[in-house]
Amino acid sequence: MKKLGLLLLGAMLCLCVSVAADVQLDLQRDTMIPEKDGILQLEKGTFKRALRKHKQLLVHFYTPLTSEGHRVAATFKAAAAELQGSEVKLAVIDVTKEKELAKKLHVSGQPSIRLYLSGDVTNPALCPVPQSSASILTWLQRRAGTSADLIADLSQLEASDDLIVVGFFKELNHEYVQVFYAAAIDLPDIRFAVTQDDEVISKYTVTQDDVLLLKKSQLIQTYTMKPDTPKEELVVLISVYQMDPVTEYNGQILFVLVNVDEHRNGRLMEYFRVRHFDAPHIRLVNLTNQITYQMLSETLDVGSIKQFCQSYLEGKAKPKLMSEPIPERWDQKPVKELVGMTLEKVAFNPNKTVFVLFYLAYSEMSRAVFPLWEELAEVVKDWEGVVIAQIDASANDINMSMQGSYPSFCLFPALYAERVVVYTGKRNIKDLVRFMDKEMKKAKRDRVKEDEDRRKYIETLKTEETKKNKSKDEL
Repeated sequence: MKKLGLLLLGAMLCLCVSVAADVQLDLQRDTMIPEKDGILQLEKGTFKRALRKHKQLLVHFYTPLTSEGHRVAATFKAAAAELQGSEVKLAVIDVTKEKELAKKLHVSGQPSIRLYLSGDVTNPALCPVPQSSASILTWLQRRAGTSADLIADLSQLEASDDLIVVGFFKELNHEYVQVFYAAAIDLPDIRFAVTQDDEVISKYTVTQDDVLLLKKSQLIQTYTMKPDTPKEELVVLISVYQMDPVTEYNGQILFVLVNVDEHRNGRLMEYFRVRHFDAPHIRLVNLTNQITYQMLSETLDVGSIKQFCQSYLEGKAKPKLMSEPIPERWDQKPVKELVGMTLEKVAFNPNKTVFVLFYLAYSEMSRAVFPLWEELAEVVKDWEGVVIAQIDASANDINMSMQGSYPSFCLFPALYAERVVVYTGKRNIKDLVRFMDKEMKKAKRDRVKEDEDRRKYIETLKTEETKKNKSKDEL
């Protein structure tokens, strides 16, 4: 018995020594992550360790030997110096060497900067491509702060040569202010301010809940916030007026020249639904109702452009409704690929529950949800009458009222009524499945009433038809 006790004690001692050695090895590995100029040099093997070690990890995925990659790297290096000693740790990953990691993280557009919080690799915050190190610092500060941080003495900002965006809001806790602040986070290179000063409001003769764009105290544009104003619309509007050159034509049309080879213009290309290979290309968008018009002339000269603009001003131009060609075997895949021509036919099928992902092909945030959508299709593949689909909203006009930003998740219940339910919950399989189950049960109850109403309606029609035929016979 004593020997057995000694043997057990020895085994426990060995186990403790082994665990302690493993912990010590992990600590050594954490300190072994290469670092240069205060920036971690990560690869596949060290990425997870860096996530564990740092609560806020800002990662620059870059391609070396490119001008844009080199420029952003320089701003990243300068930001690292400013952030020394803070909770934010900066890191870089060379995607030409770490292709497998980049693919796993759905990093495709270059350069890409992501902020990982508390080790969560699935929902990083996407940092806009910075113009300077100050852009990065401003973005981090705005993300960590609140809308109250934008309240400023406007008189100190008005004389600036740069574009200034000013919000005039009746109540600072209104949802409008949150949308305004979200736009400020997405545009760290632009100065934002919020004011309730009566003198300032009187000076610019504006109503409250308006957004003003100013340069050197001069009012350039006024935008009135609406209950359904999405952040993206405000961001694009501001981005348009930030660009140079911009020329006014009779005060009714703004001409904007967009360089499709410039990575920073990707957001504008998304909004105007133009791909880089479409250039040269002219498209006119009514910023009030979002209706798009496309110039169809094969030659882009002064005469044809003037004629196109005049036809729009006279109300003769026809809106452009876009649709990609219907893909081959589009309905044979787990996730059905819809286009403009098939969206309504598939989505409003009264005998199918259709869950559609509306995405933007250019958007990294949209592409990041593709694996989740494919997983959902696999989970519900045996559910009767259920279709999981997706559509590129940047290449196909959506002839229905959309709510919120992209990517957007919309469920079309199996009803005769053309109902659309927008999903706003967490982006995980468990919550998506629970949402689908709840809406399908609700639709099943509503369908019983629909069928009964349709039965009564058909009987009424038959009765009226019988009466008509009887009257004819009597005559």
